[in-house]
Amino acid sequence: MHIPTLFLDTSVIGGYFDEDWQREPTRELWRQMELGLFRFTSSFITQQELSRAPRHILELFTGTFPTEMIFDLNAETEALTQAYLRQGILPEKFADDARQVAICTVAQSKYLVSWNFKHMVNEHRRDAFNAVNLLQGYRAVRIVSPKELIYDDADPKEI
Repeated sequence: MHIPTLFLDTSVIGGYFDEDWQREPTRELWRQMELGLFRFTSSFITQQELSRAPRHILELFTGTFPTEMIFDLNAETEALTQAYLRQGILPEKFADDARQVAICTVAQSKYLVSWNFKHMVNEHRRDAFNAVNLLQGYRAVRIVSPKELIYDDADPKEI
C-alpha cells in the first residue's frame, strides 16, 4: 500500500501544542501518521527554526523526523526560491517560507502542510507558487492546512 508523504513546515510542529484551534487537527494528523496513513518529512529550515523553540517542541520534532526525512537546501531549491521571489510571490523578508515551498517541490512531495495562511495556505499564493513550479518544469504542490487535509472528503488512501 502506498503511504502518502506529507511535508510539514514549522507552524505544524508548533500547532501540536497550540492552546487554541490548531491543536486538535494537528494532533489528529499525528494520530493518522502513527496509524500508518501518512509519512512525514520536513526541512533543515524547520529544524533550524525549531532550534530556538521550547524543549518540548524540539523533542516532538526530533522524535518524529529521522534525519533522512529532513531535506536540506541545495542549488536547485535555491534557484526555485529565487524564481518565486522574482515573481513577487513573497518579499525577500519571507524568503524562508518560499524556501519551504521550493524544498517541498524539489523533493516531489505532493502536499505541503502548514498553518501559515498569510504566506502559504491561501488561494492566491498557492496559485502563484504552482504557476512558477509549472513554468520551471516542476509539478504543482497542494499547500494545505492540517484541517483541510484530514477533514476533507478524500480518503487518505487516495492521496
